[in-house]
Amino acid sequence: MNTILHLGLGSFHRAHQALYLQWLHDAGDHAWQLAGGNLRPDGEALIEALQGQNCSYTLETVTPQGERAYKRIDSIQQVVSWDKDLSGLTAIAADANTKIISFTVTEAGYYLDAQDQLDHSYADLVSDLNGDTCCTIYGGLSRLLSARQAANGGPLTLMNCDNLRHNGRRFMKGFVQFLEQSKQLDLLSWVKQNTTSPNAMVDRITPRPTAAVAERVLAATGMQDNAALMAESFIQWVIEDNFIAGRPAWENVGAELVQDVTPYEEAKIRLLNATHSCIAWAGTLAGFSFIHEGTLDPEIRQFAYDYVSDDVIPVLTPCPLNLKEYRDVVLDRFANPDILDTNGRVSMDGYSKLPGFILPTIRQRLGRGESIAAVAMLPAFFLEFLLRVNKGQIPYPYEDQLADPKSVKTICEATEPVTAFCNERLLFNDLAGNNDLMSAMRIAFYRVQQFCQRRS
Repeated sequence: MNTILHLGLGSFHRAHQALYLQWLHDAGDHAWQLAGGNLRPDGEALIEALQGQNCSYTLETVTPQGERAYKRIDSIQQVVSWDKDLSGLTAIAADANTKIISFTVTEAGYYLDAQDQLDHSYADLVSDLNGDTCCTIYGGLSRLLSARQAANGGPLTLMNCDNLRHNGRRFMKGFVQFLEQSKQLDLLSWVKQNTTSPNAMVDRITPRPTAAVAERVLAATGMQDNAALMAESFIQWVIEDNFIAGRPAWENVGAELVQDVTPYEEAKIRLLNATHSCIAWAGTLAGFSFIHEGTLDPEIRQFAYDYVSDDVIPVLTPCPLNLKEYRDVVLDRFANPDILDTNGRVSMDGYSKLPGFILPTIRQRLGRGESIAAVAMLPAFFLEFLLRVNKGQIPYPYEDQLADPKSVKTICEATEPVTAFCNERLLFNDLAGNNDLMSAMRIAFYRVQQFCQRRS
C-alpha cells in the first residue's frame, strides 16, 4: 500500500485531506493510506487521543441550515509521536512506499518576504539553518529527505495544503534557498531530480474543536471520542496534476485535478480569505466573538460585500468561476451560526494575511488608476485592531508569527499611525509610502473610527 505522510496533524487536515482519502476507501479504493505527525512538540494531547483510538475519529459537519452529520474516519493508519530528531517521521519518509509528503504549517510558516526570499529575522528559521533544530517545514523536510536519499527511497511529491498563493511553487523556492544556505547541496541536487511540488487550493472552514463537539458526537453516535472535530459541510480541493510518484484517484471523490490552479486560488484567497479576515477584525472591534455574528451584522456584511464587488471582482474578471455567486456562497457560509468559528482564530497572522490576501487587489486597482476605497477598509480595520491589541483592549490573545515587535511598536506609538502603518514594508512591500495608498487609508481609517464610535 502507498503512503502519504502528512506533517501538521491538525484539524484542517483531518477534516479535509483525510476525508477525501476516506471517501476513496469507502468506494473500495484502498491503494493509499495516511500517516502523520507534527514537526513541533505541540498538539500532543490530540496525538495521544488519536493513538488511543487506533488513529480513528469522528467528523461532525453542519450545513448553513443547521443540519448535522457524523462520519467516522480511519484513513490515517499511523500517528507518530514527536521527538526532537523526528525519528518516527523520518522512518516513514525514508520508506519507498511513501510516495507523497503533504503538509499544513499555516501561511506564516514559510518565512518568505515579498520577493519570496527567506526572512532571517525569525529565530527558529535561523536555528534550523544552523542545524541546531529541525522545527520548520524546511528543516524538517531536509531531515526527512536526507534519510530518504540515503535509503534510496526513490522520488516523491511534496504537496503543500496551506492557504498560500502558488503554494507549491513558493514552498519550493523557500526550500531551495534553505538547502543552499545550509550547504546541503547534495540533497538539493537530489530534491531537484526526485521531487515535484504541485500548487493546490484548499477550502473548508474548520474551527478549533470544543468540548461541545465531543458531547454532540457522544449523543449522536454513542462514542466517547477525544479527537472529535467539526467543520462546515462545504469542501473544495483543486490540485495541479503534477505528481512524480503517483497519487490517489482524488478526482473520483470530488477533487478537481487541473493544469493551472491560479484562477481558483486567486478567487479563494481574495473572496474568501481576505473577507474572512475583514469580518474577524471588524467583528472584534464591534464586540462580537464569532464570525457569524459579524457576518450577520448588516454594516460589517456590507463592508465585506463592497470590498468584493467594487474592487476584487473587476480585477479578477474573466474567471472560470462565477465570482458573484462565489461571493454570495462565501458570505452564506460565514453566516452559519452553528460553526461557531471565533474571531480569535481568524484574526491571527495579520502581518502575513495583509500582504498575502489583500495587497494584490490594492496593487492591481492602483495600477489601473482605479479607486481602492472598498479594499482600503480591510487594512484600516487591521490597523485599528492592531492599535487595540497593543493597548490590551482585545478580549483574546492575538497570535502573529510574522509580526515584528519593532514594527508594531513604531506603528502603535506614532503620532500619525496611518502614516507609520502605510510606510511599513512588511505590510505593503513596494507600495509602502505610496501617496495614493496613504490618501485612501486616511479616509478608510476615519470610517473605521466612526464605525467604532457607533459601536461603543
